[in-house]
Amino acid sequence: MVRRRALADRRVSYDVVGATAPADANWGAYPRGYRRFERSVLVGRGSDSWERASSLLIAWGVKTRSGFAVEPAPAAPVSTGSRVWLVARIGVVRVREPVVVVAVVDEPGRRGFAYGTLEGHPVAGEEAFVLHRASDGTVWLTLRSLTRAATGPRCALLPVALLAQRFYRWRYLRALRRS
Repeated sequence: MVRRRALADRRVSYDVVGATAPADANWGAYPRGYRRFERSVLVGRGSDSWERASSLLIAWGVKTRSGFAVEPAPAAPVSTGSRVWLVARIGVVRVREPVVVVAVVDEPGRRGFAYGTLEGHPVAGEEAFVLHRASDGTVWLTLRSLTRAATGPRCALLPVALLAQRFYRWRYLRALRRS
């Protein structure tokens, strides 16, 4: 019988915790050896759009509206230090990804969070999801990520993980738009 290690027993699987800098409007230098991705999309205009998108974002809405489950189901907004499983279903296969929230930003014009991978995740690195309001009232979602191969036997999964990552990024960038 395979014993699954608890989330609390898993270490962060990368060495640049906080590197996606969700509190920073401009993302500068990033560490060597990682694939960097940053993209912003318009999600709406005005205070109603800001409130709706903010509420969804801090409740893991980008992930859940993109097809992931969050386990255990969070009872409160995203908070630094929270450890969860992100579970993707691909047909009958369930991929469980252990992560820890490494940063939260909650300012009047900027709200979001970053999570980092824990041991056992198919890749190593960090993703950040940040909403920001422009002076013209537009509301933008920015996705930032740093990715490299996981260590151990999972490193062989990097090509598959990168394909899945592209698919899910496309979904993330649409998750907070009004349907």
